[in-house]
Amino acid sequence: MVKIENLTFGYKKNKPVLENVNLNLRKGYIHGLLGKNGIGKTTLLKLISGLLFPDEGAIKVGEFVTSQSKVAFLYDTFFLSEDLYESRLTIEKFCKVNSVFYPKFSASDFENFLKDFDIEDTKQRLDKLSYGTRKKVLIAFGLACHCKLMLLDEPTNGLDIPSKSQFRKVMLKAMTDESCIIISTHQVRDLHNLIDSVLILDNTNVLLNASNEEICDKIYFGTADKINSEEKLLFSEDSLEGLRIVKENTQKQECSIDIELLFNAVFANKTRFRELFGSNNEKKGQNNGI
Repeated sequence: MVKIENLTFGYKKNKPVLENVNLNLRKGYIHGLLGKNGIGKTTLLKLISGLLFPDEGAIKVGEFVTSQSKVAFLYDTFFLSEDLYESRLTIEKFCKVNSVFYPKFSASDFENFLKDFDIEDTKQRLDKLSYGTRKKVLIAFGLACHCKLMLLDEPTNGLDIPSKSQFRKVMLKAMTDESCIIISTHQVRDLHNLIDSVLILDNTNVLLNASNEEICDKIYFGTADKINSEEKLLFSEDSLEGLRIVKENTQKQECSIDIELLFNAVFANKTRFRELFGSNNEKKGQNNGI
């Protein structure tokens, strides 16, 4: 659904933030966009949304080239920035003013999503709410717009632990086979049991782009009492449960992906992960743009 070809972008000449990026991101998936602070995650989301234009290359969402800013594309795209504006409107008035830009908006779904976040009073002014509550209102609004493309930049920042649990449940409830959701975060633990694929940025390009199934086919996550020298170990760390390990899944053992452990393993062993999954995941760029 989102196809990126030879994308290069920088805010200053000869200092690219992203360089020669090639990606294809499927619909029906929640994609986790991970990376360290300042690596280009927000920039990539703004480029996909059409808020920024590539210096080189192109981005297509479905049939639309994002840099052309077609109205039909904007109607079907919702971007939640990490920087929230402090509107003096009430929740109810905000909904009325902004929902006209989204033809598929459902007021009843908005009300239900707010209830999922334990927000009942829509007469409250947004600028009187806490940062976390304002963020939950905007997430609920975005989901009620039923856009095919939803981009969330650090959506769990400012949310307490119960709210993060609510966020995961609401996102899974709202997901459809026709939508594509991209969630950017540096708090990788917040995406546990939520995302379907992992996209990791590093040093202007893509370090990893793979579905959970592809990752678990090649990588095993587990615990061990000690390190076996014969195993192809990629990463390990101590924990209360014992030694947490990431190794090559040569025996095709079943496992569940551990996002935080994967993130640490990738940055500890970049070369081997590039060998296992492709230096720029070209094959995914060719095959996964359905």
